[in-house]
Amino acid sequence: MPLRTICRTLAPLLIACAIAPGVARAASITVHDARDRDVRIDNPARIVAIGGAITEILYALGFEDRLAGVDSTSLYPPAALRDKPNVGYMRQLSAEGVLGLNPSLVLAMQGSGPKETIEILDAAKVPLVMVPETFSEQGLLDKIRLVGHAMGADPRAECLTRAVADDLAQLRELRGRVAKPVRVMFVMSLLNGRAMAAGKVTAANEIIQLAGAVNAIDAYEGYKPINDEAIIAARPDVVLSIARGKDSVEADAIFTHPAFALTPAASNRAFISMEGLYLLGFGPRTAAAARDLSLKLYPALAPQAEKFTPAALSADCRK
Repeated sequence: MPLRTICRTLAPLLIACAIAPGVARAASITVHDARDRDVRIDNPARIVAIGGAITEILYALGFEDRLAGVDSTSLYPPAALRDKPNVGYMRQLSAEGVLGLNPSLVLAMQGSGPKETIEILDAAKVPLVMVPETFSEQGLLDKIRLVGHAMGADPRAECLTRAVADDLAQLRELRGRVAKPVRVMFVMSLLNGRAMAAGKVTAANEIIQLAGAVNAIDAYEGYKPINDEAIIAARPDVVLSIARGKDSVEADAIFTHPAFALTPAASNRAFISMEGLYLLGFGPRTAAAARDLSLKLYPALAPQAEKFTPAALSADCRK
């Protein structure tokens, strides 16, 4: 018998054996995903997780042993990229890299691609669930519930959802103490003197609002290059960015920029940089990230912020 035929014959058995000891195989599950499709999942034993928030949720729910692979944005927990095969960046996926891990389920954040890769994954008949990416409190809770449901673990997902909802409630209380919201401009990059800034309908816009501040850019949606006149007109009190190694935006580069030098942020060199997945990932730690950002923006909130201990960081929702 040809080797390829043998592999096709044995693959279902190998997948079934990959289920963690003591976990019974559940009946088929149907998930309604971001493409408005009903996806049937028969056996979530070998998962490829594409998107840092998905990986983070799976670890929080105790399913790390089911992970056959992750993408390069899966930076938390650190064990994910250290211990699991890496299929590359979520928007530059190779179909061969994903299918080569013999997954029984692919969980991918909405926007993963490219389109050609997604079409090949669909044609391969491996269940592919596109997880909606809605940057809001409700969107975060729905994301956790959907991933948990796809795993046949609704009680675990409800446990984590309750913890995150409690964190968001504490965050609202903290945010309510902000008397005068500051204006924050999120800068993704600064290349050849041109800033790429976040407008509405972005993770950056939502995290700024969750922290009790105002996005200084409200004239457009998404991340777009912004000219000098718009930077000056936005009058940001603070510039926010993400730390990403050699590609990080640095405070010196911002405040020696002719346009940024004329903003209120330059007067106090008000610049904040935070780890990207933590700040923008919209996973279980989002409320904690917004709390940390709020404390950086409003140091006077320290007494209240210290009382805010995020439940999602310590909740045991793994069984």
